[in-house]
Amino acid sequence: MAVGAIFFGEALSIVAELIASKQFGKAGGHFTTLLPMFLLISAGGILLVCGYALGYMYLKNIWIIVAVSVGAILVVEPILALLLFRDVPTAGSLIGLVFGALGTLAAIIF
Repeated sequence: MAVGAIFFGEALSIVAELIASKQFGKAGGHFTTLLPMFLLISAGGILLVCGYALGYMYLKNIWIIVAVSVGAILVVEPILALLLFRDVPTAGSLIGLVFGALGTLAAIIF
């Protein structure tokens, strides 16, 4: 349950961030376009806080929870960025994502 809350909390937060950046760029910088995204990221934040609290309560290790959170970001954000912006990563960005994923795996495994 904690892992799901962290995963979906990160997903909602990332969706809000990406959609806000895309809409803000198209709308010419009107802050009213961001209001729905404030609600969405608030819901994501609530899930994240609950996921962290439950995860620590059961696992007694905050670093596992941090690794799950970073792992969720590594999985969700590139997929959503690709879908929303239709922009492929550069070679440097892709290398950074791979190293980030390897670091997250190392934190979980060891």
